[in-house]
Amino acid sequence: MPTTAPHALADVTASDSTLRRFLHGLPGVDAVGLEARAASLGTRSIKTTAKAYAIDLAISMVDLTTLEGADTPGKVRALGAKAVHPDPTDRTAPATAAVCVYPDMVAVAKEAVAGSSVKVASVATAFPAGRAALDVKLADVHDAVSAGADEIDMVIDRGAFLAGNYMKVYDEITAVKEASGAARLKVIFETGELSTYDNIRRASWLGMLAGADFIKTSTGKVAVNATPANTLLMLEAVRDFRAQTGVQVGVKPAGGIRTSKDAIKFLVLVNETAGEDWLDNHWFRFGASSLLNDLLMQRQKLATGRYSGPDYVTVD
Repeated sequence: MPTTAPHALADVTASDSTLRRFLHGLPGVDAVGLEARAASLGTRSIKTTAKAYAIDLAISMVDLTTLEGADTPGKVRALGAKAVHPDPTDRTAPATAAVCVYPDMVAVAKEAVAGSSVKVASVATAFPAGRAALDVKLADVHDAVSAGADEIDMVIDRGAFLAGNYMKVYDEITAVKEASGAARLKVIFETGELSTYDNIRRASWLGMLAGADFIKTSTGKVAVNATPANTLLMLEAVRDFRAQTGVQVGVKPAGGIRTSKDAIKFLVLVNETAGEDWLDNHWFRFGASSLLNDLLMQRQKLATGRYSGPDYVTVD
């Protein structure tokens, strides 16, 4: 991914005024229509073989996450082991996409998933509030990358964005992208704090113009996190961005997705909005902790016809 706007949109980021003009020139969001379409797609019925495929796909898309002040090396090692073999009784269960931890736990997580396909993602840039000077945010990123993080999940400065200081947000994202080096960059908007769908659309385009590899709904630390409607809006944005620039960007809804039924609804949104190219964990992720347990229980029920209950899986 480029660290600046793709050539097709290079003039957009030439100045604060051109960036503002572009973002405010995006079509306004029809909130009623958006929510109605998200609700309609959520009624699709997925059965038998298709459901089994969807559950395995969803497992492979999970960023298994622990972001608590009480995290310990032992907890992170256990989480890494679970990410590699989510169901120790059934080695046909796919591994998760990644383990997501704070920067000081990256080295522990890397050791725990060594030799597997599981990536290590790390939140950075003064997560979750993002209230720190840029040099502090970049130091946070450097710590995570130097410890071996494969992916960086950054938070935007929502205060700057809501104040209309779009170029400051753009410059911070590009600086974090450069500091991330080879690590893929997920840009978190905290959609629950952006107030309007128009702001979510503008943030989506701003993040992609600045070089995001993924755009992500939320930190999971506020009252409103991922919803079908805000994820649908972001999927429309990545679809339209690729059509205009040729650059594909991933989407990661995070927070509040707890059941297999919910996860499958989101996969339907992906397929019907962005298309099959995004039905892969390189381009779509779930930021979750409890979701994986329900996916595993539903997978076991499909395989055996019996529902084993919550004691079938480990408690994270």
